[in-house]
Amino acid sequence: MYNLYRIQGGETLESLAEKFGTTVENLRIINNLNDSYLLDRNEIIVPETSKKYFEYYRVQKGDSIYEIARKYNINPELLASLNGLNYSDYIYPDQLIMIPKPNYSYYITKEGDTLDSVSNVLGINRDKLLRENDIIYLLEGQLLVKEMNK
Repeated sequence: MYNLYRIQGGETLESLAEKFGTTVENLRIINNLNDSYLLDRNEIIVPETSKKYFEYYRVQKGDSIYEIARKYNINPELLASLNGLNYSDYIYPDQLIMIPKPNYSYYITKEGDTLDSVSNVLGINRDKLLRENDIIYLLEGQLLVKEMNK
């Protein structure tokens, strides 16, 4: 999943890639940039970096979403969705993939979702949903999380 990040003076694609655990190429793709320069941008789209919910895996030559999902015992469709991919998308060596940690339930919002419908899917009440997720927009594609042991 992704966040909007306000660029600070002197930051480059290289420094942002390192800061957010991704590659310059990935930042270029998700922001539709043709080169390594940020030009006059004030904001840039960056991958979600909450290590509380994820660990990172660096793709090796020959890896696929299915093989990585099997290795970590997670649903391949969830793994693809969490990384903004389709199940059949090609992944590249050295690409960083977010691997969901096992103590959480994850839900990616769909058009028409409400706090009540998401709460029902995750099996928690609205207040708990709001406490466990800092910002909820309910726009399609937002990642919401529930800690399993709470």
